[in-house]
Amino acid sequence: MPELPEVEVTKIELVPHIVGNTIKKIIIRDHRLRWPINYHALKKLENKKVISLSRRGKYIFINSEAGTAMIHLGMSGSLSVLDRNTIPEKHDHFDIQLENQKIVRFNDPRRFGCFEWAGKNPENHKLISHLGLEPLEKEFTGDYLYQVSRNRTTAVKALIMNASIVVGVGNIYANESLFMSGIHPKRMAKNIAKNRYISLSKSIKKILKKSIKDGGTTLRDFSFTYQEEKIGYFKQKLFTYDRENKKCKQCDGTIKRIVQLGRSTFYCINCQH
Repeated sequence: MPELPEVEVTKIELVPHIVGNTIKKIIIRDHRLRWPINYHALKKLENKKVISLSRRGKYIFINSEAGTAMIHLGMSGSLSVLDRNTIPEKHDHFDIQLENQKIVRFNDPRRFGCFEWAGKNPENHKLISHLGLEPLEKEFTGDYLYQVSRNRTTAVKALIMNASIVVGVGNIYANESLFMSGIHPKRMAKNIAKNRYISLSKSIKKILKKSIKDGGTTLRDFSFTYQEEKIGYFKQKLFTYDRENKKCKQCDGTIKRIVQLGRSTFYCINCQH
């Protein structure tokens, strides 16, 4: 599943192809995404210039003169920039045709993505309004995590994966950040000291920034050919995720796997407590 770094990398790579261009036409082939695509609303993008692209959580915002549309990649979605006459393939659900004869094409085999009109105030959209802090912003600190963790009996891993607290810390990055800060993923959130949350917030920022720089962990088929070697490279540098029963890269311990909230959790038996 594309997480925050993969979405950020996608946004960055789209910018030179779409920003400053006019959207000539929206072509919808299959309305049946996670929420049915409302072409009537999205038609407001047609013949409008794209002012900028931005990201909120795992949503990419297309900011135009008419307002904002937002795209979520879901569990298996991807965006490609292609020549206008490229023949669509299975699961190519919509195209955004640009005045430069290119198209931005959305492919999603599992159809859990979305393409929504968010208008002039996208921060008020029902899919966005409940989201917590962005982990790469200065407001996201150890003090913030400490304050929101008071009286919470949930495990710390669940805390940092709660999108109403902080957005975009997916399963892979939660595992790696907890390892980097030496915190056991099952530790009760309210029992962790402030200095350890300071370490955790710094680890989250460092892991996400490094992953963005290296191209993320889960993208497989991104269509910008000059980035093919970059996309997915960060996965080679993971310390715990998907390394069950392997030797820890930092000590002589072993990486163990447990299940939390239906997701695999990996941790070092020596380094994390």
